[in-house]
Amino acid sequence: MDPGGPGGSGTQMVASTQPLWQSNPIAKHFDIVGFDPRGIGSSTPSLDCYTDKEYDAGEVPRYGAVYDITTAGQAAELAKRCTDASGGVENLANAGSTNVVQDMDIIREVLGDDKLSYLGYSYGTELGAMYATTYPDKVRAMVLDGAVSPNLTAKEFRAASFEGLQARFNDLAALCAESPGCVLGDDPEAANERLHDIVQPAIDAPIESSSGRKVSVWDVYLGISSGLFSEKRWPVIISALAALDAGRPDEILALRDLAYGRGPDGVYNTDLDTNIAVRCMDWPRRTAEEHTALARHIGEVAPMFDLDVFTGASYHNECASWPAPPTRDEPWLTDTADLPKTLVVSTTGDPTTPHQGGIEMARALDASLLTVDGKQHGAYVLGGNECVDNTVNSYLIDLETPPQDARCTL
Repeated sequence: MDPGGPGGSGTQMVASTQPLWQSNPIAKHFDIVGFDPRGIGSSTPSLDCYTDKEYDAGEVPRYGAVYDITTAGQAAELAKRCTDASGGVENLANAGSTNVVQDMDIIREVLGDDKLSYLGYSYGTELGAMYATTYPDKVRAMVLDGAVSPNLTAKEFRAASFEGLQARFNDLAALCAESPGCVLGDDPEAANERLHDIVQPAIDAPIESSSGRKVSVWDVYLGISSGLFSEKRWPVIISALAALDAGRPDEILALRDLAYGRGPDGVYNTDLDTNIAVRCMDWPRRTAEEHTALARHIGEVAPMFDLDVFTGASYHNECASWPAPPTRDEPWLTDTADLPKTLVVSTTGDPTTPHQGGIEMARALDASLLTVDGKQHGAYVLGGNECVDNTVNSYLIDLETPPQDARCTL
């Protein structure tokens, strides 16, 4: 299985969720094997650009609507740092999803399986779909949860993800408005402006936490975004924003650290360096003009991000000086004829891989589709929902696909 990202560690995910798997009937039929794609987690060589201390200090390309890279020189510096810290151009050039898919087949062979049974979340659904079309005769079962649309360009997918985050923030604002004195106010229509007021001090200057760490506006938005991945965390976001409004950034910093997988020892389990490296090998290069236009567009479809610090500059694509060309084309999914039956799981209120993408993935693969009513990213096992788990388990164990229009509710 792969947890997504790019940048997520499958080995760490399986270890951290071990009790969930051991209590699942699937453990009686399968070994649960997480893997770390090239450069990620325990893979060697590691893909790296910045140290953990530099991430703590904010001395890295920061991500708002796009990365805050505004000059060709900054893009060149990023590429040089990644090349030097990752052991050379070859390691960066081999980081793309096309090579990871080949690695997946080697893993299958080494484990002694004639055919692969696979579970992929989010970006892991891209890997799964690419594997199915590359090695259709080697697929036994494949579950793609939180599916990425194969029909969208990289630019369209990024905008759709922000649009999904905005939709969930709108829901959070409506929930907040039901409580007297909520930090976002009693008018959901004014919540974006109210959010901008709350974060303004962090724009003016980073705010010091109780531990002495500085919290920037980029940290704040990363914390908010990560919290929006699950409806269960909405009260945590509201509490963190109330504390931030009172000048206390510790709660939002905790959400930011959760997104990065930062431990108390300051070690980061999820490294955005690897995300940049993989996407630079997957996605076509955008010109500075196209990249700037994308930032402006994101500000329009996701007005919670429409701040000058995020959308007001002229931007250079983070991959503009990457030392190797992409190894994947657009559209990235082709030749989908004669595939084995696969299962796509898609949540109606997914904040970052919108439900329409799941519909399109199922259509492209001629797969069964399990629609899940809910507002979170990913549903199987992690959601703890009996309907979802039973449906997916029946497929994984007995290859029984759900009926057309199958539906569960979180």
